[in-house]
Amino acid sequence: MPLHYVYLFFAVIAETIGTSALQASQQFTRLGPSLLVVGAYAVSFLLLGLALKSIPVGVAYALWSGLGIVLIAGIGYLVFGQKLDLPAMLGLAMILGGIVVIHLFSKTGGH
Repeated sequence: MPLHYVYLFFAVIAETIGTSALQASQQFTRLGPSLLVVGAYAVSFLLLGLALKSIPVGVAYALWSGLGIVLIAGIGYLVFGQKLDLPAMLGLAMILGGIVVIHLFSKTGGH
């Protein structure tokens, strides 16, 4: 796997951790999760910036945000008990489909 995709993968993981901590921070009223939000987002943007050296910004952002949305929806369901209805699951499936199309068929994806 090319290094720029490794950066992007870990940027998504850091963003997912930060967003999960954002929920746990209870609107920044809890110090530990609030600090984790700031640190995780800082790491995520640093890694996203490194990925942008090889991946066009539109493609990188689509992958970063799309994967983050799907992961956060799963974490919301599993950890925070937030339910997903059929339209939400279909929308998430379409996001994943878009990511697959970009990765498999786009010539601008930084392959």
